[in-house]
Amino acid sequence: MIKKIGSAFFLGSLLWVNAQEKTTDIESIEFQGKFISTPYKSANQNISVISREDIVNSPAKSIDEILQQVPGMDIRRRGANGVQSDIGFRGSSFEQVLLLLNGIRMNDSQTGHNNMNIPVDLDDVERIEIIKGPAARRFGQNAYAGVINIITKTTPGKKVKISADGGDFSTYGLGFNAQIGNEKFTSSLQANSASSEGYMFNTDYEIRNVFYQGKMNIKNGDVRVQAGFSGKKFGANGFYASSAATKQYEETQASIVSVAHQQTFGKLKLNSNVYWRRGQDMYLYDRWDPDFYRNMHIGNNVGGEVNSSYQWGLGTTGIGVELRKEFLVSSNLGDRNRFVSQVFFEHHFSLLDKKLNISPGISWANYSKEGNFFYPGLDVGYNFNPNSKIYGNIAKVHRIPTFTELFYVSKTEQGNPDLQPENALSSEVGYQYQNNKILAKISGFLRNSSNSIDWVKNDPSDKVWFAQNVGDIKTKGIEAEWSHRPLEWLKYTVGYTYIDSKYEEKNGLVSRYILDNLKHQLVSKLEVKFLKNFTNELVYRYNERVNLGTYNLVDEKLSFAKKDYSVYVLINNITNTNYTEAFGVAMPQRWFHIGFSYTINIK
Repeated sequence: MIKKIGSAFFLGSLLWVNAQEKTTDIESIEFQGKFISTPYKSANQNISVISREDIVNSPAKSIDEILQQVPGMDIRRRGANGVQSDIGFRGSSFEQVLLLLNGIRMNDSQTGHNNMNIPVDLDDVERIEIIKGPAARRFGQNAYAGVINIITKTTPGKKVKISADGGDFSTYGLGFNAQIGNEKFTSSLQANSASSEGYMFNTDYEIRNVFYQGKMNIKNGDVRVQAGFSGKKFGANGFYASSAATKQYEETQASIVSVAHQQTFGKLKLNSNVYWRRGQDMYLYDRWDPDFYRNMHIGNNVGGEVNSSYQWGLGTTGIGVELRKEFLVSSNLGDRNRFVSQVFFEHHFSLLDKKLNISPGISWANYSKEGNFFYPGLDVGYNFNPNSKIYGNIAKVHRIPTFTELFYVSKTEQGNPDLQPENALSSEVGYQYQNNKILAKISGFLRNSSNSIDWVKNDPSDKVWFAQNVGDIKTKGIEAEWSHRPLEWLKYTVGYTYIDSKYEEKNGLVSRYILDNLKHQLVSKLEVKFLKNFTNELVYRYNERVNLGTYNLVDEKLSFAKKDYSVYVLINNITNTNYTEAFGVAMPQRWFHIGFSYTINIK
């Protein structure tokens, strides 16, 4: 039993990636955490990068769909094409993953169901970086099991890109991306719209995204600005209360505004940002009878941070401070708020002619209502040669309950204001080999969680789920990946994940989410380039869930690209498989898409 993670990828908090932006060569990427930047090959965590080339060739229509192609990641979708998804790592819950947009926190304090309300379309993403495993000592709350950073970028020059697509179930999409700039200042404006009548009753959707990004170069650094808005309206057939609740409906919004700065002063590097993230969620139990049951939630997260690193004779030392205020006004949850203060410390040093790299660190967090928490951790790696290394890490993490877990009340759910924070001790050891044609990884991991939070019932026939600390969960697994490009026109990747979670039902309670995790996961991809301008990618996925059985999925994309235009044909679920990923929600069967894009370069 082995397992591993798809491409190679990483993190993000304040992540201002200092990669050489003119290349997608993964070896050139340097990841900037809160304070210490790390070349990809020197990182002592399990990291992976979905490159722009991976995105263009992939038979995925949305960010959550391409994340499903990374072994070890568990994306539990409700509906298709980015309507709503829960993100998990290695058997974690959807509340235990930190999501960033260009290094800025996007997690929703109301509920993790809304974390994927991202104001950018997959077509506008430059790359996605992931770190699997605990990262709370660098990023704080929610970096319990992993971190995802979605990265967009601006480039010099003037150009406009337009795109459109259509497909089954009266599906359509329109996109616009305009970029302008020079070596001093660059900016881009993106707008996307997507709609579908849905693949079954009450699964129609409308998705609108608008996103602006600007970058100004200054002496030995830059200043970056981003502002975005995402709006979704969708039928939520069976999404929440029960499979019998076929008339549910939801409208969500997410907005983000941030300003970030990075600059180098000799051996001192300084990073800082301020941000505001707003979320809105309107839910109807019956979209055709709005007065029967309606919830409205509006949340605001306002924060800022300053992080620095200094190189000296004994290595590189980093320290950072983050302050954040979370507000929520809700017709169901009431008026809630919390203030979070965090301090981060990390030191990196090398021994044995820089072959042995060691990074201890710790962070302290104070929550205004929950108290103080410490997140210690240690990463160690040894490079046998430039292509081969072993690594290991260990860390302790905590997670504070969301406002929904604490206070939500309905006919089918009951929050618990007495919930205690959950915590875990996580560790991993692994080996990686990489050259310009081969990437091979294998690792084993453990996570022992205490006071784990879940929604439970006393009996399967009960109607109400209660939020509760359900006790201890012991998770272990193996992850392996092999990626090989034997010829310029041929590349294949195989990744496998095995997860074993031991959970003893407390007093016979029935769990809602804990037993939804994947036990076996196999992802394989075959990419073939031919006739100079054609690329075909076939993706096969085998998933076995603990309580939902097994299913096989095959997706296909044939694309033609030449100079400034491209055309593609995409088929999801070629084999017409019946399956569910979350809460018994039926997923779509075979779905055809066709699309094109055209770029106008302005002189």
